Amino acid sequence: MYKSSLFLALTFVFFSCLQQQEKISSSTQLSKEEKIDSTKIKSLFNAALTQGESYEWLRDLTQTIGGRLSGSPEAAKAVVWGEQLMKSVGLDSVWLQPVMVPHWVRGEKEIAYYLNNGKQINVPICALGFSIATPKEGLSAEVIEVHSLEEAKALGEKMRGKIVFFNRPFDNTLINTFAAYGGCVGQRVQGAAVCGVYGAKGVIVRSMTNAIDDYPHTGTMSYGDLEPEQYIPTAAISSRAATILSADLKANPTLKFYFKQSCQTLPDAPSFNVVGQITGSETPENIMVVGGHLDSWDLGDGAHDDGTGIVQSLEVAALFKKNNFRLKNTLRVVFFMNEENGTRGAKKYAELAKLNQENHIGGLESDAGGHTPRGFSIDANLANTTLLQSWKKLLAPYGLHDLEQGGSGADISPLKAETVTLVGYRPDSQRYFDYHHTSIDTFDKVNKRELELGSASMASFLYLMDKYLYNNTPIKP
Repeated sequence: MYKSSLFLALTFVFFSCLQQQEKISSSTQLSKEEKIDSTKIKSLFNAALTQGESYEWLRDLTQTIGGRLSGSPEAAKAVVWGEQLMKSVGLDSVWLQPVMVPHWVRGEKEIAYYLNNGKQINVPICALGFSIATPKEGLSAEVIEVHSLEEAKALGEKMRGKIVFFNRPFDNTLINTFAAYGGCVGQRVQGAAVCGVYGAKGVIVRSMTNAIDDYPHTGTMSYGDLEPEQYIPTAAISSRAATILSADLKANPTLKFYFKQSCQTLPDAPSFNVVGQITGSETPENIMVVGGHLDSWDLGDGAHDDGTGIVQSLEVAALFKKNNFRLKNTLRVVFFMNEENGTRGAKKYAELAKLNQENHIGGLESDAGGHTPRGFSIDANLANTTLLQSWKKLLAPYGLHDLEQGGSGADISPLKAETVTLVGYRPDSQRYFDYHHTSIDTFDKVNKRELELGSASMASFLYLMDKYLYNNTPIKP
């Protein structure tokens, strides 16, 4: 009994000390102005964690509409949903930007299998975006396994009449899983263009994931400069299936792989970016963008990619309103259309910004999932990069330790210029590619608190950008 009471007492003291240490660490070694900023940031986190609405918005988007591939009826419903939601938050103005988008459709569920020692091995498979269909009866051919585009190119005419199997896995020694993705995704995007020129019959690609599971990952692909008669069907198979197929090929190099898919590309379809803003109180002509992409792939519900980014971006504006923050510059929330297979929305937004002579000073994009916040990547000139990195002591108490140079995001990158500071929100990446472009990218995979912490992190960074960035005179590196 005594030991139990002592343990509880020591535990209470320990956690009381931790709480006190957090309060001290967040307030010491700060200037008078930084203490004001620290208080403001704390209020944003408090509001997000106690009054946040992003989780329920995401539930509505994913459960009511689901996957939102560009050109689809679901994408059209998402535009209406986004416009109504922005208006309900009370932004100063909300409008739609028309944009024509690609319209690729998957068709009926794909089928794949091969025979090994008389046994049929069924393979989880999905067509890649922009791929053509197989013949109606499907296609069957022997398989050649390669591990890189260079290895495929070296085969040359040996690929003719074969199915080329790209089986390069993620490098799991890389802590940043986006770096591992970048080291493999070329085979998905360019595989058909490399193999089609040599008369390959088809391409199958190991899914882009750290995990070993039975969920194939879709994604966009390109035929590059091929003539239409050189186009070949292209699909992804699950990582577990890729591992098994590789082993079976070693034992039986002449086995034949069969797959069937009925996808097609239809004429471009009309769609929209959804745009809303809070007008700046002092320099409304200066615009800061925050956004993500409204479209998603069709296999799942597009929860992490990029439903979380959409709702977090709107939550940023809602948090400023709830805390009565008067921004000096105009904050513009953008739900971009068609990031997944064309970035037409991003290009249209930048085109109109230039045409209307708008003065964008900064942008922040959330398109890396809704997991625990880790920091931000910065794409800016040297002076502004240094400025943003100086905020680390204000952000570190919230786990935002990573403020590194890097890319911002596919949708805001067309705004890049010497005097425009672009930022990418970077949550923890370890689980992201478990769900990316799959049927299991669903609402239940998103944690409410992690999502809300992300919204508050983004709002805090934009608060600082609004206060300090437009006063900063950019200096060429």
